[in-house]
Amino acid sequence: MDIQPVSLRRINVYPFASDEELLEYIDNNPCILVAVNAEKILHAPDKVREMINRNLGYADGIGAVMALKKKKAADRIARIPGCELWLKIINRYKNERTFYLVGGKQEVIKNTVDKLNNEYPGIKIVGYRNGYFSKEERSALVKDISNRKPDVVFVAMGSPVQEELMEEMQRQHTAIYQGLGGSFDVYTGKVNRAPRWWIENNLEWAYRLFRQPSRMKRQVHLFRFLWLLVRNKI
Repeated sequence: MDIQPVSLRRINVYPFASDEELLEYIDNNPCILVAVNAEKILHAPDKVREMINRNLGYADGIGAVMALKKKKAADRIARIPGCELWLKIINRYKNERTFYLVGGKQEVIKNTVDKLNNEYPGIKIVGYRNGYFSKEERSALVKDISNRKPDVVFVAMGSPVQEELMEEMQRQHTAIYQGLGGSFDVYTGKVNRAPRWWIENNLEWAYRLFRQPSRMKRQVHLFRFLWLLVRNKI
């Protein structure tokens, strides 16, 4: 499968037509998956842009999708929410590959593993730990990944910390890695995601703003992004 990335303000984003197309791509191309949204396209420092470009950036936010369409990257470009993608990866590989999970508080990671074992009987989770650790514990974690050799590693610690950790892990062991931010909290019900209608109509950002008016300062960046997009500045 030959899918070439498109540059959006010096961030390379792969214009997948569907999550299935992305899954087919990583079947034989184990890599680090990095979610890209409007905020990253606008404000990511050079270090983060370079990190995304070393790996596989995909359109997690509707802003990234709109920019890719504006560039006429493909006839159809899908928004692929990371908080849904990781479960599709599990469903695809649950009977044949092994998993390792990192991130969240101890209660959250434990509840995540318990729920996965319940919903995907027979899933092979070879290791997990919370996202709070010292420098020595971080080294031990990377060594454990190298020793256990999982096929898929999920890291839920927020960007760019999770990507930096995944790159360190990948230098020791090649696998499929995905950064998940707060997805374990959503999966276990600790944090509620927007209702399906808002998600299907690409208004999840608006729902979050409605529920949390304090996010207004952050969401202003989205309107600036749209203005730049109209002016062909993305």
